[in-house]
Amino acid sequence: MTREAPVVLWFRRDLRLGDHAALLEASKHSKHVLALYVLDEALLKPGGAPREAFMYGCLEKLNEQLGGRLMLVRGDPAAEVVKAAKKIGAAAVHVSADTGPYGRRRDASVAKALAEHNIDWVETGSSYAVTPGSVTKPDGEPYRVFTPFFRAWTARGWHSPADTGPSLVDWVEPPKSLKIPKPPKVSATLPEPGEQAALTVWHDFLDGPIETYDADRDRPDREGTTRLSPYLRWGNIHPRTILADLSGDERVGAKSLRSEICWREFHADVLWHRPETARKNYDKRFDGMKHDDDSEAFSRWCEGRTGYPMVDAGMRQLLAEGWMHNRVRMVVASFLVKDLHLPWWLGARHFMKHLVDGDLASNQLNWQWVAGCGTDAAPYFRIFNPTTQGEKFDPNGDYVRKYVPELRSVAGKAVHKLKERPGEYPEPMVDHAHERQVSLERYGKITS
Repeated sequence: MTREAPVVLWFRRDLRLGDHAALLEASKHSKHVLALYVLDEALLKPGGAPREAFMYGCLEKLNEQLGGRLMLVRGDPAAEVVKAAKKIGAAAVHVSADTGPYGRRRDASVAKALAEHNIDWVETGSSYAVTPGSVTKPDGEPYRVFTPFFRAWTARGWHSPADTGPSLVDWVEPPKSLKIPKPPKVSATLPEPGEQAALTVWHDFLDGPIETYDADRDRPDREGTTRLSPYLRWGNIHPRTILADLSGDERVGAKSLRSEICWREFHADVLWHRPETARKNYDKRFDGMKHDDDSEAFSRWCEGRTGYPMVDAGMRQLLAEGWMHNRVRMVVASFLVKDLHLPWWLGARHFMKHLVDGDLASNQLNWQWVAGCGTDAAPYFRIFNPTTQGEKFDPNGDYVRKYVPELRSVAGKAVHKLKERPGEYPEPMVDHAHERQVSLERYGKITS
């Protein structure tokens, strides 16, 4: 390959130009690079309007960074990537590796199609600090428990950020390109898209909230989380950038954030080794778990009308912002699975439809963790009490009052344990103590 022959950089979950390992590798092979994005119906169809709207916003920002030279096509990647490469006489197509089940199948198909035209397929880096599948036990087996994975992941380490940017190469003028579609109308208030927005959010977090992150990340009534999850999902910022900025930082908040980043990488690693867990129970014993079939109960949960203030606040935050606080995600998930006895995949599908940060590995395996069928060794007895969770993590009731306007007249923590139901706010749809016992009995039958 000569540096005179152009190459293609196919963007996927890496919508940025800074710290971009695949861009750096492309620049070593050619000074002429075509930026390509493929609108793939196989990925667009399962995603909801908030995720699609945010994605189009990210594409607009990327296109601006490229001086309007992002080539956008729609269709089967195995056909469209080959077409784009052939149009400019490309010697290679460069990508950040996609480690998800669909992405691996798609990329194998595209690489095969390119090879038929003598066009190289080059994978460099991934969406993770450590590419899934890279961290294993000494015997080569994958880790099934987080803590030893975290130790091995930390010991292995990761590369320094790639020194890249928009001026690294000469961007090829697209021979033909679709216009970036107008984002679908959504009622949710979405975060500002793009790489610059991601870096601003990250630097703002470093300037303040990181000091109290370890304690405040569990408090939905405070602005104590990073709010980086949408940007990590779309690759507006790479976790390696974050970890580099945290290097040598031994504050409790920094240590806690490194652990949270590793959770994301652990779930991606589990999905790499067990791709079927995107749809099926990690623990096969749970295939025999009895579930209820109650569409009305599911609808009330989706709409935030359960009569449990912490649950309803979370579900309404999801609809209002395309995002939900992580602690509350666990509470609402536990309520669906262990109070309403509905299968985890119904909730996971609803989340993926509405979350801007909807990520297959993190979403599905966190749901399985809460449901008890995931990687945790002894999870079945963990049943979140939605009332006490509210009292502990939203002690003044500010989070509930923000998202459940019917309860704004109720002062303090009394909002979690209502003596009276103001206005149209519903009675609890189930009795938590009773449903907890039902869940324990059902778990007992499959774990004994």
